[in-house]
Amino acid sequence: MRWLQRHVRPEQVRELSLLILIIVAVIIFGSLISGYYTARTFNRIASSVAIITVVAAGQTLVVLTRNIDLSVGSIVGFTAYFTGMIVAANNGLPAIVVVLIAIGMGMAMGIVNGVIVAWGGVPSIIVTLGTLAIYRGLLIDYSGAKTITTESLPKWLVDLPTTELFYIGSIDMRAIVVIAIAVVIVFQLATSLLAFFRRFYAIGSNPDAAALIGLPAQRMVFTAFVLSGALSGLAGFMTLARFGNITVVAAQGLELQSVAAVVVGGVNIFGGSGTIFGAMLGAVMIGTLEQSLFRLGISEFWRDAVLGLLILLAVASDAVILNRLRALWARSGMTLVDKPATLPTTGEATR
Repeated sequence: MRWLQRHVRPEQVRELSLLILIIVAVIIFGSLISGYYTARTFNRIASSVAIITVVAAGQTLVVLTRNIDLSVGSIVGFTAYFTGMIVAANNGLPAIVVVLIAIGMGMAMGIVNGVIVAWGGVPSIIVTLGTLAIYRGLLIDYSGAKTITTESLPKWLVDLPTTELFYIGSIDMRAIVVIAIAVVIVFQLATSLLAFFRRFYAIGSNPDAAALIGLPAQRMVFTAFVLSGALSGLAGFMTLARFGNITVVAAQGLELQSVAAVVVGGVNIFGGSGTIFGAMLGAVMIGTLEQSLFRLGISEFWRDAVLGLLILLAVASDAVILNRLRALWARSGMTLVDKPATLPTTGEATR
């Protein structure tokens, strides 16, 4: 039949299967946890997912270029504490200024990562593993063992996580969730429609071809790390708003959650394919599991073990399951193809 001849991309297969798994997980947890299907459960999971989603969006841009950013957790923690200290000392600062301070600090840390990886030629896993420790050490030294508390923060910031912007049925959409959705929409459209962002796919899928036509690979890798840092800074602001009490261990382990969200969401760890929307679905899966296992009384150790297992399964499925699907569907007349990376012309690439 003609409709069977349509082209299906690997990330579409992963996103559809992941959506089904999320529904199955919700049904299973709903049968195990009393009062699971409530607006309170949704808000609790959505608040957790929102922060992971914003960080995962930046992580996706980095992974598309065949790199990885392991410093995101430390960037989120440092920007949350740094921004909290500034706001605590200046309660009258406008909200937009506070957000820009967080984004700017995260961007500065992303610039450090980007310069060393793009122009220093050092593997990103080594660079960001080092800056993960450095940024966390800076936070420990900067904090002086003091804690940011909700009492020192302005009321608008403390109330932000519970601020209801609009309703969908009986579910209230809160500000922190809407911020995450806006980030996903903006970067999903950008990576789908804008030639500049399509270069991330081109560089990650075929670095040699990208270099041959003159794409500025170093500049694009640098840009990916800067955007990852900026979004981690935004997530730092969201972390400050959600928790209020910020210590030196803020956002510790978030790097593992962001990587899990990205690879589980269908972004190829070897670069060149994947979507921001898929990373968001991965974050939803991670957040649902984390909050539901917590309510079941599962220890943090085993929750981290589940994340590690999800990463292994996601990477293995890219190498095994999708290859088998390609062979099976090729025999039936349907083709499974990677998302094409539109390579700009030489004149466009040099702009």
